[in-house]
Amino acid sequence: MSEHDRVAAVSRETSETTIDLTLAIDGDGDSEVSTGIGFYDHMLASFAKHGLFDLTVDCDGDLEIDDHHTVEDVAICLGEAFDEALGDKRGIRRYADRRVPLDEAVASVVVDVAGRPYYEFSGAFSQESVGEFTSVMADHFAMSLAHNAGLTLHAEIERGDNAHHEVEALFKALARALDDATRLDERRSDTPSTKGEL
Repeated sequence: MSEHDRVAAVSRETSETTIDLTLAIDGDGDSEVSTGIGFYDHMLASFAKHGLFDLTVDCDGDLEIDDHHTVEDVAICLGEAFDEALGDKRGIRRYADRRVPLDEAVASVVVDVAGRPYYEFSGAFSQESVGEFTSVMADHFAMSLAHNAGLTLHAEIERGDNAHHEVEALFKALARALDDATRLDERRSDTPSTKGEL
């Protein structure tokens, strides 16, 4: 598989959301995102920019209820897109960890693109919401992404006193760790597992 093949398109329609999403893992960081939640759009654009992923998201969700279904379902689609785009994961680095500061806040992410969904989160958000985005949904985003992309993912808000900074640092750490872990290692032609598959 050449790196130019690592693309996916995912559509999902439920009674709560209608989503069309495209992902190119080996992109330029370009994005077109419309979820109806300004801060979430900002976070997804930041995720694409700092992971060098090309990402389009068009989501029509039940925002008259709250942001939960929109945030969760976009994360599900993004996870499915990563899983599809990575295919048999041949040649990837697989593991990565990143710590990202944003002013007073620091977030860290450790990831294994293992095909085994597992998620742990520690830390807290200093304010309940950022704009129309509920802060704890950043944790839920990471969990939904991990479960649907087949990631073993440990995420932490290490410190901070501003939820905007805490959430943004987390999204950037996720992006940088996934960029590192999904990169192709020119020394490796096989799948990075003694089992022969991930």
